[in-house]
Amino acid sequence: MSRLQTRMATAVAVTALAAAPAFLGVFSITLLNYIGIYALVALGLVLMTGIGGMVSFGQASFVGIAAYATAWTSALMGYSPWLGLLLALVMTGLVAAVIGAVTLRLGGHFLSLSTIAWGLAIYFSFGNIDGLGNYNGIASIPPISIGSHSLADSADIYYLIWGALIAAMLGTHNLLNSRVGRAIRALRGGNALVESLGINAFQVRLVTFVAAALMAAVAGWLYAHMTRFISPTPFDVHVSIDYLMMALVGGSSHLLGAVVGAALVTLMKNYIQDLLPLLAPNTSGRLEIVVFSVLFILFLQRARDGIVPYVARWLPPPRQEFPGKAEPLPRRRQPAKGTPLLKVDAAVRRFGGLVAVNEVSFELRAGEILGLIGPNGAGKSTMFNLITGALRPSGGKIVFAGRDITRAAPRHIARAGIARTFQHVKLRPRMSLLDNVLLGLYPRTSAGYVASALRLDRAEERRARHEAIKQLERVGLGARPFELAGNLPLGNQRILEIARALAADPILLLLDEPAAGLRRREKLALAELLRSLRAEGLTILLVEHDMDFVMNLVDRIVVMDFGCKIGEGAPQTVRNDPRVQEAYLGGVA
Repeated sequence: MSRLQTRMATAVAVTALAAAPAFLGVFSITLLNYIGIYALVALGLVLMTGIGGMVSFGQASFVGIAAYATAWTSALMGYSPWLGLLLALVMTGLVAAVIGAVTLRLGGHFLSLSTIAWGLAIYFSFGNIDGLGNYNGIASIPPISIGSHSLADSADIYYLIWGALIAAMLGTHNLLNSRVGRAIRALRGGNALVESLGINAFQVRLVTFVAAALMAAVAGWLYAHMTRFISPTPFDVHVSIDYLMMALVGGSSHLLGAVVGAALVTLMKNYIQDLLPLLAPNTSGRLEIVVFSVLFILFLQRARDGIVPYVARWLPPPRQEFPGKAEPLPRRRQPAKGTPLLKVDAAVRRFGGLVAVNEVSFELRAGEILGLIGPNGAGKSTMFNLITGALRPSGGKIVFAGRDITRAAPRHIARAGIARTFQHVKLRPRMSLLDNVLLGLYPRTSAGYVASALRLDRAEERRARHEAIKQLERVGLGARPFELAGNLPLGNQRILEIARALAADPILLLLDEPAAGLRRREKLALAELLRSLRAEGLTILLVEHDMDFVMNLVDRIVVMDFGCKIGEGAPQTVRNDPRVQEAYLGGVA
């Protein structure tokens, strides 16, 4: 689908929404209002859960905080609903920041369970605070006014609700197609990769969590002034489950899925409530949840990823344009050749009673390729993880470019100029080759959340995309930048990892078994690439099992066995070392 076709379809949809009050009755417009409010909450869940990988069962509580804040401000204190919006956003944002700071370090189902806990706590707080009406709620909430015009009718507030939703969708779309958005998408799959790219994973999670809560806050503000009455019931945990269901049904990885899911769930509930009393007059209330659950299970059997992705499979993929020329990003100044760059001094790493690295020392000089070799289980990857901060040493010292990085966080080490690949490939398979490489450019760019959402980052984004294409071309993958990384064979995935590492413009490049899975011709091309990088002044430390590849490439070799260094020197010297031969062959050849 071309960009023009997309814009035309969007224009038709917006025109239809704008004309709806002229053709639909009051009840239908009220339903659309509820759909718009619910879609705002579901949109936050798409951002946080479907894209960021943080499952929440507590979003209804954020809607409730905002609704009660504006109800207290306007109905009980007599101030403007617009002041209520400000208080709603501030209170919801603060509560979300505190809850996120406490719970987001949890992983997997522990995080989900914690959202149920604080969701229940907030819900019961609404019903037990005398100043908020207890379980009787707050009535006589005034309508929102714009100047002298009151938005008391469904048709009047309709435009405010859908205008807020469209603005939120546009801002979220801009955000996801930016430096920050790629960091959010990279959260799925764990922190190891994210931190190695210089990204503060916890900070990204927390801001995403708060952003989703603020969308729920706007929804709560609109809900309170549309219904003109609130009580704790609409903010219970089971309502949070409904919001999550909306995101899942529509397509939790697509922004449009929030609207589609909210519409489908709302309309289905309405029709079920109309039909069940006719079919089962005495048990309709109890059967409603049963029927709805069965329909939801049947739906998941047919469209597990949601309606929008299911329909999108039958549509032509959107056309992507190659990035044009742009001014290059600033580059680091490489140290003079031969300068001491990395010094590992008596590094130790223990796992309980197992000593994986036992007082290993070596030095790496700028402009050389150093090979770290040894049999399986020798401690090579553990040594890599100590250098990059993925593991903390139990003893010893590691100095990079004159800076002690022994206990530095991985993101700080990455920003200092160390880039790495992994023994087991770590890519984001549902992101394109271009976006995977753009992740490597995160430390070299600076646009934040607000600038990205308002598209104030376009100049920087053009420069970053141009740089990413250059790195893809450098490693031979420039012909298909928009292909999904998960579609590549293993060998090319390793090459893509190198392109991502090079995008960071490192001083030191750490490669963990880069030739694994490559055919002979690809290994030759990789060796030629590494030699060219060395010629440009880049320093490389690599772990590799292919001895022919290593011996014909590196300047020096460090050999490890059972966590200890057993040899060091030029390739030929190491090849002839009896201890090395014994470690590899079980005896002197």
